[in-house]
Amino acid sequence: MKFRPCIDLHSGQVKQIVGSTLSDDKQNALTATQSSVAAENFSTDKPASDYAVMYKDDGLTGGHVIMLGPGNQDAAKSALEAYPQGLQIGGGITSSNASEWLSYGASHVIVTSFVFHNGQIDFDRLNGLVKQIGKDRLVLDLSCRRKVGDTTGPYYVVTDRWQTYTDVEVNEQTLKMLGGYCAEFLVHGVENEGKRCGILEDLVQLLGKYSPVPVTYAGGVKGLDDLDRVKTLGNGNVDLTIGSALDCFGGDIKYEDVVAWHKREN
Repeated sequence: MKFRPCIDLHSGQVKQIVGSTLSDDKQNALTATQSSVAAENFSTDKPASDYAVMYKDDGLTGGHVIMLGPGNQDAAKSALEAYPQGLQIGGGITSSNASEWLSYGASHVIVTSFVFHNGQIDFDRLNGLVKQIGKDRLVLDLSCRRKVGDTTGPYYVVTDRWQTYTDVEVNEQTLKMLGGYCAEFLVHGVENEGKRCGILEDLVQLLGKYSPVPVTYAGGVKGLDDLDRVKTLGNGNVDLTIGSALDCFGGDIKYEDVVAWHKREN
């Protein structure tokens, strides 16, 4: 199990937000004209490239840069240039720009809304993307949430800044089927993202049991012991991203302690 670092960008700045409050006026984050964050945990003028260099120096691989809305391309490029092949890129990735972002130094592109289109998996788009860049460079974002008011039902993939439900359940069948099209999954537990209220344990268990490819979970981490909790619940098969809870993003968990844990495990 690995710790996977992150760089979340909004309006060109490194930020940490409450995932379920993010909205956007268009499906494509790279061409949207407006975006808003209702609940912001952290914002800094420290450049994204500084975080990328820190991750590189600490030997952390497989982290992700997520562009939340417009105005983030320059910051994202600077991070990729600072750590070539060390970071994945997501946010508005389509077949028209995927190769371009790989050329900027991303190890993988992360895709959601382009593939999960009109509430369904668009296999024409998915197959086209795989043909274009290869499954080994593609990460499918299966960020998900339960339907409003349903505390025990299935998790559904959500798109468009996590506000639009698809009809795609995150379950054994979906994971095994989609695993044939990509190198990895990235899964944000949207309801807990940015809230430091604890991880979605049943979701981590589901991913650890059924994902046929490497998978990274993010959402709700509140303490260092959540690393061990994810390791146990996910049978060592689920990597973990920590954002708002880290001291480098204004939280209480020491980044250096997480890096030390990661190095002991790996």
